[in-house]
Amino acid sequence: MSTVHGTALDIPTRDGVVDAWLAHPDNGRAHPGVLLYMDAYGLRPSLEAMAGRLAGHGYTVLVPNVLYRAGRAPVVELPDFIGAAERPEIFEQLLPLLHQLTPERAVRDAGAYLDWLAASPLVTDGPVGTTGYCMGGVLALRTAAAHPDRIAAVASFHAGRLATDAEDSPHRLVDRLTAEAYFGHADQDPSMPAEGIKALERALDAAGVRYRSEVYEAARHGYTQTDTAAYNGAADDRHWRNLLELFGRTLG
Repeated sequence: MSTVHGTALDIPTRDGVVDAWLAHPDNGRAHPGVLLYMDAYGLRPSLEAMAGRLAGHGYTVLVPNVLYRAGRAPVVELPDFIGAAERPEIFEQLLPLLHQLTPERAVRDAGAYLDWLAASPLVTDGPVGTTGYCMGGVLALRTAAAHPDRIAAVASFHAGRLATDAEDSPHRLVDRLTAEAYFGHADQDPSMPAEGIKALERALDAAGVRYRSEVYEAARHGYTQTDTAAYNGAADDRHWRNLLELFGRTLG
């Protein structure tokens, strides 16, 4: 594990300025880039810690506040720990903001994030990896599909609604992937039931995507998020093992 440096920064986009967090090994060298997509609760200390842990394994990790159109993070007030009692009120505030992040806007923003990584002296040349959590898993998949020449690996953990009846459902995009993919589903996640997982896997198989799709036992939607009641230590450890294996194979 390398000593890690973390810093806040701003990234210009066509629609404004994104506040973001960057974590990278503090050794003066360039490292493979990773775009880490937040869950709905947003950019906060626990996600900065996740970025730092990943950076410690030799990556330059960018975490954008994808809800920047609503303001700088945190876009809504968050307690230090998000329990079952706090969740409904927080989501009542977040849902209108989440609906504003259309697939078209998300993909447009992704281009700005990838451009920033490509221009940074802290990032090695070549394709990058992306990983996402909850809603971020959907964003990671959309990014990899929209920029197949720029993404070598995509990971999605406890993401919901990856396969729906909608015309713009994420699973309908997988034929555009060139990246190797990994999906870590929660078995107690009503937003991604067994039939949705099967539909996603059928689409991946039909497209010939290199992937692994696994269901984590006794895990809830949000199992990697240490500052929430959904956190599951065993599932989180499994997530780290699989994420690091994926990036180790594909990013060097």
